[in-house]
Amino acid sequence: MPAKESIYNAIYDIVRAIPKGRVTSYGAIAAAIGAKGAARMVGYAMNHSHAMQPKVPAHRVVNRNGMLTGKHHFETPTQMEALLKKEGISVIDDQIVDFEKFFWDPMIEL
Repeated sequence: MPAKESIYNAIYDIVRAIPKGRVTSYGAIAAAIGAKGAARMVGYAMNHSHAMQPKVPAHRVVNRNGMLTGKHHFETPTQMEALLKKEGISVIDDQIVDFEKFFWDPMIEL
């Protein structure tokens, strides 16, 4: 298995573990796979995750400030927010309200 595919699969496994109604950041996932400075790579993986099976809940991955920076990689620019709201997470101006309350840290939770 190529290294990139293996890393992406590790990222997808973590994202699949995020509970409904919780979110994490690109950087937290990068740290959890032992690549602390590779948040951008996690973003690339999320961009390629939409056709994966089993599904990867990429809408639960946001930037370190709770911003929906990946929203343009969804079917529509509002889909990410709609999915989060469906799970009980409030979003105002593309930012999660009470981000710290909903933050799920894979280094602690896994």
